[in-house]
Amino acid sequence: MLNDVCWELRIDREYYDIWGQAHRPSEQTLRAVLGSLGFEADDDEKLRRAWGRHEAERRQSILDPVAVMVEGRPLGTAIRTLPEEEDGAIRVALYPEEGEARFFECPVAGLPAKEDGITRDLAFPWSLPLGYYDLEVEVSRGGADELRRRGAQRVIVAPERAYQPQRLRGGGRMAGIAVSLYGIRSERNWGAGDFADLESFVRWAATELGVSLVALNPLHAIHNREPYNTSPYLPMASYYRNYLYLAVERIPEFAVCRAANQLLARASIQAAIERLRDSELVDYEGVARLKRVFLRLLFREFLRTQWVEGTARAAAFKRYLAAEGAMLQSFATYCTLDEVLHSRDRNLWIWPDWPAQYQDPESVETQAFARKHWRRVLFHQWVQWQIDEQLGAVQQAALGSGMEIGLYHDLALATDSCGSDLWAYRKFFAPGCRVGSPPDDFSPDGQDWAFPPPQPESHRQDGYRLFAETIRKNSRHGGALRIDHFMRFYRLFWIPNGLPAREGTYVRERFEDLMRILALESVRGKFLVIGEDLGTCPPEVRDGMARYGVLSYRLFYFEKGPDGLQKRPEAFPHLALVSSTTHDLPTLAGFWAGRDIEARRQAGLLPNPEWLERQWQERREEKRRMVETLVRDGFLPADFPREAADWMELTGELHNAVIGWLCSTPSALMLVNEEDLTKELDQQNLPGTTAEYPNWKRKMKLTIEELAGEQAAGFVAMFRSWLERSGRLTG
Repeated sequence: MLNDVCWELRIDREYYDIWGQAHRPSEQTLRAVLGSLGFEADDDEKLRRAWGRHEAERRQSILDPVAVMVEGRPLGTAIRTLPEEEDGAIRVALYPEEGEARFFECPVAGLPAKEDGITRDLAFPWSLPLGYYDLEVEVSRGGADELRRRGAQRVIVAPERAYQPQRLRGGGRMAGIAVSLYGIRSERNWGAGDFADLESFVRWAATELGVSLVALNPLHAIHNREPYNTSPYLPMASYYRNYLYLAVERIPEFAVCRAANQLLARASIQAAIERLRDSELVDYEGVARLKRVFLRLLFREFLRTQWVEGTARAAAFKRYLAAEGAMLQSFATYCTLDEVLHSRDRNLWIWPDWPAQYQDPESVETQAFARKHWRRVLFHQWVQWQIDEQLGAVQQAALGSGMEIGLYHDLALATDSCGSDLWAYRKFFAPGCRVGSPPDDFSPDGQDWAFPPPQPESHRQDGYRLFAETIRKNSRHGGALRIDHFMRFYRLFWIPNGLPAREGTYVRERFEDLMRILALESVRGKFLVIGEDLGTCPPEVRDGMARYGVLSYRLFYFEKGPDGLQKRPEAFPHLALVSSTTHDLPTLAGFWAGRDIEARRQAGLLPNPEWLERQWQERREEKRRMVETLVRDGFLPADFPREAADWMELTGELHNAVIGWLCSTPSALMLVNEEDLTKELDQQNLPGTTAEYPNWKRKMKLTIEELAGEQAAGFVAMFRSWLERSGRLTG
């Protein structure tokens, strides 16, 4: 019974680790995972009863909650009828997002039946364009109008492939530069990169580098509390963005707000801004605290001069509120509860510690709280509107500067267990388990990422509405979307609470459904999709990515042949993004200097001197193989000194060779990190650390202004030259 139910619910009873070794999860693990999926499974008898109830409910339902199908193929759905309905009729109504409903009727007996005797194929007599539909079905028993069963289903018609720009469809190639927005330095910002800085950066990247896109870190909303709530990959809300990136002076109310201008002119405020701007690292709490003061002044100005007066700007805000609806209301209510409750009790940091009535977003008390504090709730909604307006302006500037893609956004896998997403959408997360990964070279006991997995059946019962919103909101104002840990669409590693990471197992998703919805949103939003498929990724995932037109993610460090050297450039697929490194790995210059090894030593991750020495030995060998690769492929001369493996500096010749090698691959996109363009040493994140390393706080070596000057001229000329030679130059 246990194995049969696990198979039905796509729980792996065996999986293979990175070394090809088979693992069979324990009965305790399987029963715990079943419990997280909503089935009482303490013993076989309880599981049998729970599964029986599940199957009975399914048989009584005419329709599954959702059907995802492909445009251009025969369209239809499966319905379940009862024996006594054999002489009855089926009435169908289909409601599109816009336009008129469609209707038809047919006899039950005329529909082909499947082997189970209750499921029948209902073919639609129409061809349907891409989109989302609501299907209603009514089944009658003979001519008895009073004996009818009704069902509803969300129908999704998707394309065969995700969107790709015309240039890439023809086998063309593009290039981009990646930057951590918080780390952009300028002579005008308030200590962290903002949207005004980003606009300057994209204009420089378009005109000077000639790239087609600028890749960003996830812009998700975070609590901006150090050291634990600053990771862009562990957001408190996946659907809304961080106000830290607002350029306060660009908010229209700033020009007319006397209080804000007078405050900004104060010597103490100017000194605070200068201190934040000059600091080596981003001070999230300091920047956020300062911006909140000004944002509240500007919001008050908006209420006084726009909202009360009912101006065109107020009308635009109301349209934004109507479009965002309940999701934004919920997010803003959470933010208001967070700040009000914390101000009353400084020990209340997370919503699980709030008074019980406020832990429920639907409670009478929570709704009353939102009404009482409506101005604060409206403030947080207004802030998100300002973010949306400023980010949209940056994307328009990017396209107007000649970029073919513009902004490339990043969707994180995780969400903070104590954040807004879990508070508002708890039923979409599986209680009692955490996400992680099985044992590998870096984590012999596995990894525990400490956030809950999604609840697959809840998303399916919802018609994948929340899933579609995740893609839609994170791709807004961009021409590309990177999806972190793309394997999430195929399977995730679930670890039951109370068990170590190595005791987990994989739970599979409905891969085809999710891929089709992703393709639909991509085509509708006209954005390219890049899937981060590093690590242990099953072949069927990469096959599916290729089938749906999703770009794979290939790194210079990892792509190796049987001889240990990097693969030849021509071996790379076209449907891929090739890059130098990621935020979790050393920069090119840092790799050559062993800066990451030293950082791990200082953080206490290498307590054993033998481990440290082994890492240095492996690094020298890696560098030797890289030199051999670059010589083999003609990017370094044959007589290039092999002792470069002992050098601690990434010389100009080595730098030029690596960039040229990456550009020469046939892959559709080549992406260089800003740190790798300017040969910076330190990476943005050191996995396995929190306070031991300044994660997500590194600022660029050069300011925006310096990028346009002599200090960056050599890097710019080298990079642009390779783009021109490889056919990647924009335009």
